[in-house]
Amino acid sequence: MISYCDQLRADPSAQPEDYWSNTSGNTIVRRFIDKANMQTRNEIEQLIAGEEIIKEIRQELTYSELDNSIENLWSVLFTTGYLTQHGACGDDRYALVIPNQEIRKLFIRQIREWFRESAGNDRSKLDTFCSAFLEKNPQKIEELFGDYLWNTISIPDTAVSRQRKENFYHGILLGLFGYQSNWIIKSNIESGIGYSDILVEAPEKRTGIIIEMKYAEDGDLDTACTAALKQIEEKQYDTRLKEDGMRTIIRYGIACYKKDCRVKTV
Repeated sequence: MISYCDQLRADPSAQPEDYWSNTSGNTIVRRFIDKANMQTRNEIEQLIAGEEIIKEIRQELTYSELDNSIENLWSVLFTTGYLTQHGACGDDRYALVIPNQEIRKLFIRQIREWFRESAGNDRSKLDTFCSAFLEKNPQKIEELFGDYLWNTISIPDTAVSRQRKENFYHGILLGLFGYQSNWIIKSNIESGIGYSDILVEAPEKRTGIIIEMKYAEDGDLDTACTAALKQIEEKQYDTRLKEDGMRTIIRYGIACYKKDCRVKTV
């Protein structure tokens, strides 16, 4: 509150910010995500989506017991305020939820950092994935992107707009491309008569890549891919790449639904 009041003195239009989370290490959240197995990842997805999960809470844990079990880390997240309870279920079991938007955003940031680091550990797979875009190989892209989606912690949120759902998949793809130091990557940049989701320039090959992302609300991935490719054509998203001297231009429509994806090219 004091930090916000101090900001208001300098700027009367200042908005409240997440001041507190930047003053702590938040190492317990990252430690928890690092140790998460598939079941725990699904439970994290439920929490981020605003749902409850039932867990036994041990408030008498010692520090040496923290890493004995992932279940112990649930207790630590609760006792340190990263989770709160919506009611007791008996036998020391509670319905746990994320208490507010600030902590939800903190979880999301930590998940994205974890994903970037874990994906970056397999450079061979990353190189194959990125090369598939230059080789115009939608089947390989679909296979590997699907693997990444399946193995990460997604951020489902049925209460938000389609655009915000698309942003999640958009962010994953940008994170994967970030390891290609010889690529120029532009996101949501003006080109033609609109704003393209992702433009990639591979200067060594004088090749440009246009990617339009869609979230298939009804699960119809093929139709969403077709709509993405049509948008690229109608909005003339290749304009900037041509201006930058790219001789070969490859267009991709990528559609996602939960942890499934479809990739088409022309």
